[in-house]
Amino acid sequence: MKQSNANRKVNEQAREILASILLFEVSDPRLRLVTITGCEVSFDRSVCNVFYTTEPERYEDAAAGFAAAGGRIRSLMGKGLSWRVTPELRFHLDPSVDEAEKITDALARDAARNAESAEMRASDESFEEEE
Repeated sequence: MKQSNANRKVNEQAREILASILLFEVSDPRLRLVTITGCEVSFDRSVCNVFYTTEPERYEDAAAGFAAAGGRIRSLMGKGLSWRVTPELRFHLDPSVDEAEKITDALARDAARNAESAEMRASDESFEEEE
């Protein structure tokens, strides 16, 4: 779906408010070290899909924390926004960070393998020159 400039601003405003709420207003230890990676606010501003990430071993704790604190977060968000309607918050784990990490690890392994094979070729060539 194509986003207009106004829609991007609304999404970014929602993300900034939510990140601030998590950082300064929510004391649930399950929501510490959780990063809001993005928000998608519906056209009528009635629903906000919130995408977050954290360490893989904390996925279930973070989901439980959002389930428990969702009402308070929504209330604080309504106070922080100048919108007529406070959107319903739907929290979703953002898998893109994990995927990027897997790709980075695969590229690092491939680079190490390439460097190793280049060293082997160089040592083979120097051995042949000695003979």
